[in-house]
Amino acid sequence: MKPFLLVFLILLTSCDYFQSKKVSTEQLLEEEIQAINWNDVDDYPTFADCEGATTNQEKKVCFENYLHNLLASHLGNQKIIVTDDVSDTVVLKIHIDKKGKFSIKNIDMDSMTQAQIPELDSILRHSFDSLPKIYPAIKRSQQVATEFSLPVIVNIN
Repeated sequence: MKPFLLVFLILLTSCDYFQSKKVSTEQLLEEEIQAINWNDVDDYPTFADCEGATTNQEKKVCFENYLHNLLASHLGNQKIIVTDDVSDTVVLKIHIDKKGKFSIKNIDMDSMTQAQIPELDSILRHSFDSLPKIYPAIKRSQQVATEFSLPVIVNIN
């Protein structure tokens, strides 16, 4: 009888091993959020002209080249007169929201460039007035807002 009682007690205490431990949904969500790299997107923002690009890097290069070409075309049509030579790298802080709306958040330029070309800020902002539709960046199958820097080299002699 004692062996049966002993086996019965062992079986009763071992039932704890068969219970699954429940993890709260908040804890699972927190672990998942921490595992996500928020500084990178699955797909970069693109234009319709960049749809042929297959890899993420190709899409990024196509997008940046499109912006550079549009900007160079617009700046090439401007008559900018300076008293001294200007050689500067102007950095545009660009924001694209999750609906594909393009905006320039900030333009960083040297004070000498600003003094020589006071209208450069508005010229750069108006360069992108004729942008075609932008498809926003994708992160985990969701459209997301993105921000990035676009350097522009200004050389005027």
